[in-house]
Amino acid sequence: MAHFLLIYDLAPDYLERRAALRDEHLTLAWEAADRGELVLGGALDEPVDRAVLLFQGDDPDVAARFAAADPYVTQGLVTHWQVRRWTTVIGKDAATPVR
Repeated sequence: MAHFLLIYDLAPDYLERRAALRDEHLTLAWEAADRGELVLGGALDEPVDRAVLLFQGDDPDVAARFAAADPYVTQGLVTHWQVRRWTTVIGKDAATPVR
């Protein structure tokens, strides 16, 4: 099992437009969390210009599939997204612990 960061670049009017899509986005996110795929997620603050979601799985497709279905992406609240493998080495949930 590996960790993957899904990084969203948010539209300038993200805060104003998200209310209409938030329930659908949160439902999708909680479903992914319940399946054990999404570990943590949220927007960066001051400024609210990016969001980061931490996924775990065997390959980056777990995060890419989420982005492809996310209404924030499909409705343009996310202007760009990328998935990056995160080599976690410290902490009880590290995928590749190093001491």
